[in-house]
Amino acid sequence: MRTAYSVETVRAAERELMARLPEGALMQRAAAGLAAACADVLGRVYGSRVVLLVGSGDNGGDALYAGARLARRGAGVRAVLLTPGRAHAGGLAALRRAGASVVPDAGGAVGLVEQADLVVDGIVGIGGKGGLRESAVPLAEAARRGRGVVVAVDLPSGVDADTGEVRGVAVRADVTVTFGAYKPGLLIDPAREYAGVVRFVGIGLETVGARAPEVEALQHADVARLLPVPGAESDKYRRGVVGVAAGSARYPGAAVLAVGGALRGGAGAVRYVGPAGGAVLARYPETLVSERGPARAGRVQAWVVGPGAGDDATTVGEVLAADVPVLIDADGLRLAEVGAVRGRGLRGVPTLMTPHAGEAAALLGVEREEVESGRLAAVRELAARYEAAVLLKGSTTVVAEAGGRGAVRVNPTGTPWLATAGSGDVLSGLGGSLMAAGLSAVDAGSVAAYLHGLAGRFAADGAPVAAEDVAGRVAEAWRSVVGARG
Repeated sequence: MRTAYSVETVRAAERELMARLPEGALMQRAAAGLAAACADVLGRVYGSRVVLLVGSGDNGGDALYAGARLARRGAGVRAVLLTPGRAHAGGLAALRRAGASVVPDAGGAVGLVEQADLVVDGIVGIGGKGGLRESAVPLAEAARRGRGVVVAVDLPSGVDADTGEVRGVAVRADVTVTFGAYKPGLLIDPAREYAGVVRFVGIGLETVGARAPEVEALQHADVARLLPVPGAESDKYRRGVVGVAAGSARYPGAAVLAVGGALRGGAGAVRYVGPAGGAVLARYPETLVSERGPARAGRVQAWVVGPGAGDDATTVGEVLAADVPVLIDADGLRLAEVGAVRGRGLRGVPTLMTPHAGEAAALLGVEREEVESGRLAAVRELAARYEAAVLLKGSTTVVAEAGGRGAVRVNPTGTPWLATAGSGDVLSGLGGSLMAAGLSAVDAGSVAAYLHGLAGRFAADGAPVAAEDVAGRVAEAWRSVVGARG
């Protein structure tokens, strides 16, 4: 499990460690890791041109000490001081002793940044809020259009470490070297896009792991442990039956895709209820089709409701009245009454909502851009308002516990090619099937997103992909995860 911690938590762990170490030792550890990462990026350090963008905080000190190490290896290092009177004194002295130079005028350093082989962003640390100050903007823009690789110290300057928000101009890094613990902003868009490749450097913050993370991301081994595996005595009913109430005369394909995802999600059988039974049976003859509505369709361990449902509020209400886990997607999100969903949560009946940003914005009564720029806040607010687990789809898919409590799960897999019609229907069927197989709402959503993302990568392989292609590669994704477990 990859975990990310708030700025407050990281700083508390740093204070505890610094109390046990000689003065400056922690910064030296960070600088050594930063310098090693920069050397790896450069390949050949001797003779390379390195420009440090140095602010007034500890990030600036890290950059200066790392620059001194690179200068001692023969790099031509120049430090641009954005706040000359407040630069880290010890780092600045070390830099000068190593033979590097200081650029006195940040305004005249744009050309140097553009021509550098490596630009080190040490402008703002993890406590920075809002975008870059006006004086730093030309340097950030020069780094973006320049020829060199941009390496950010701990996280790109101008992004919010705790939320992943970007409220102005920020540095776009090719590599981010982060110290001691991951920060939420490195895992969540839009900030994640600014971070580039994230390289972790351990500096001894072991005590941070005893604290509650803000964000966590499953890895292959975590998903493998959660996947349902049938036993010797299993039959299709013991493995779980998932009901799918989806589709309409206008959108029969949504039913077909949701059933396709459900059949590949670990449950032993899939029941379908809705007007697209013929289309479903033509594609998946193993489906158990009923025309009698959810309440009389037969036993299920979980329901999926909403994909392509149109205005069928009656079916949505009937599913929400069931005393089994329910996944609500697409039209079902619009048709589900807040009280009905919230009541399920207060009774302890698991519910998972799976909106994309536009649907989440409509439910919250805000603009889509507000959801996309603040995914953590949006998913927590929805989970609290509905007392349901929420999977917010998008460039970063995030999953929150009912009530918005605990760490938010961030999905690390996927591809932009998954932004295609019907892809979400496959995801909803997959998630519902995992719930029927016994996973909690958060685990089912997290595992479904992980497998769906892998399947999307396998199906696309760098080219456009259709939703049915994604469904067809779920088994391959499943095997790849299980294979990693050995």
